[in-house]
Amino acid sequence: MDAEILKKVIEGAVFASGQPLTIEQMGFLFDEAERPDTATLRNVLDALMQDYQDRGIELKEVASGFRFQVRQETGPWVSRLWDEKPSRYSRALLETLALIAYRQPITRSEIEEIRGVSVSSHIIKTLIERDWIRVAGHRDVPGRPALFATTRDFLDNFNLKNLAELPSLSEIRDLDRINEELQFLEAQAGGEILPLEEEQLATVMEELEADIQREGADDARKDEIYE
Repeated sequence: MDAEILKKVIEGAVFASGQPLTIEQMGFLFDEAERPDTATLRNVLDALMQDYQDRGIELKEVASGFRFQVRQETGPWVSRLWDEKPSRYSRALLETLALIAYRQPITRSEIEEIRGVSVSSHIIKTLIERDWIRVAGHRDVPGRPALFATTRDFLDNFNLKNLAELPSLSEIRDLDRINEELQFLEAQAGGEILPLEEEQLATVMEELEADIQREGADDARKDEIYE
């Protein structure tokens, strides 16, 4: 197939899709005889990313595949298309999600030990219903408590390709900037992205940073959760 036609087909498919498209899914758009290989499709996607580099929208790779989305720097204007205000969540829910994201897989009792208070069933239920966390297994100890981990939807909603792209703890402390970015992502996705408030996660982040420094970051283990 002609390279320019192939590029237009991929561009149109990603644009028309209601969800991110994987390279494998793009391959199935073509008959077997004309199906481009993975390397060719990757080159086409790289070329499209370059084409949209200076545009108001971008081609972005997230955990579930590739999608077109509005660039965040245009957020203050584009977000005015939506009248609904972002939902706000309690500090306890934010702390719980942060701990799961950075310490996964983690049990409820381990979350409670770090936070120093109990985690309500409503918080866990809300996070599961939002499809931000899931039960990834059970700890091999008496009672076999559930191990919680984040989901691909969590990564997609937060504009991440994998867990290694989670912002550093020092970046998370810049809550004013993160607040603006997450609220704009919510408007794009039509979902409920966490709007953070000043100093809301300071205490738990200090504890989390100490734990990570003590134990060491293990990105390879994190990525295995999704395999």
